Amino acid sequence: MPRSAGNRRPDRLKGSALGAALALLPTLALAAAPEPKTFRDWMAGCDNVKTCAALSLPADAFATVAYLRIERAAGPDSAPRLALRLRGESKKPPTTAQLKLDGSPFPPGGKSLPLGSDGDGEVATLTFSAEDTAVLIEAARKATKLIVTAPGVTGSISLAGSVAAMLWIDEQQGRIGTTTALVRKGANATVPPAPALPVVTAVPAPPMLDKKAAAPQAALMRAELKKRAPDACEDASDLAESDSAWALGNKRMLVALSCSRGAYNLSSSFFIMPENEPGKAAPMRFPNGEGNDGNELTNASFDPRTGHLAFFSKGRGIGDCGVSGGYAWTGERFEQTELAMMGECRGIVPDDWITLYRSRNR
Repeated sequence: MPRSAGNRRPDRLKGSALGAALALLPTLALAAAPEPKTFRDWMAGCDNVKTCAALSLPADAFATVAYLRIERAAGPDSAPRLALRLRGESKKPPTTAQLKLDGSPFPPGGKSLPLGSDGDGEVATLTFSAEDTAVLIEAARKATKLIVTAPGVTGSISLAGSVAAMLWIDEQQGRIGTTTALVRKGANATVPPAPALPVVTAVPAPPMLDKKAAAPQAALMRAELKKRAPDACEDASDLAESDSAWALGNKRMLVALSCSRGAYNLSSSFFIMPENEPGKAAPMRFPNGEGNDGNELTNASFDPRTGHLAFFSKGRGIGDCGVSGGYAWTGERFEQTELAMMGECRGIVPDDWITLYRSRNR
């Protein structure tokens, strides 16, 4: 039977971070991606070039969301970057905040620290200086929580598991026992270089087809799939209305058939089809794609101008957990360009999710 995409448990995804993502995308193949790790109240993960991130998991109550995020690239010259995110119920985000580490002012002296805000003005951000970052990392060995107080909002951040998460990052980057380690420092100054970033050359597709030209190509593919695999896609008329088709050049079409819809997820199956020849169509097999053929993506969108195909599978409607990623059309196939996930529904914005894969576009 077709798989429903949409209604998931609204408060927390079950199991480990990877298990939670797999609950969202039951057939997602993450074999090539390192599994994020959970350390008590913290989560950590690394991508394909050993850039690693660790973040605290906010409490389940969502009146206030506060968390720390530390990120560091691999290699001997990279420095850790630490930020604090804060979101409350006030319409206008605060511009300053004060911190207390187990009841004592941080930094010492209790000065107010400036907060920036994201593009939507909903999340306030405190970016720590290199000096304050080093002090806070050292203090985390004994401290238990960080309290952030700003006008109209107060948040509590647990430090339980933070040291273990940072030690794990040191291990992934070959820093344990070196002068650059976050936690377990030593005299060794040699750190492995960062792996090379994969380069993907995206090829723009021809201009977008209008609906009158795209609809017949999608209809042909839907009829063909009904003959090949009658239960592969649901037959609801509103789903068929969401089918799409794009020209890829050389009389090839990219066709997306809307196969199942939930409250906030739409699952689509993608095919490469010679124009007007559905019998010769083949499933578009994506790295880390869903479905038996690896050709399914959730909440996907294709931009012919850039050749980029993105997806965003939500763990729940507000989009604070799930899996997101993208692919680039190279003229022959779609190559993976990015992959990120968050297995805990805790109010963490997508930009702060754990990145598992990244590339550079050329």
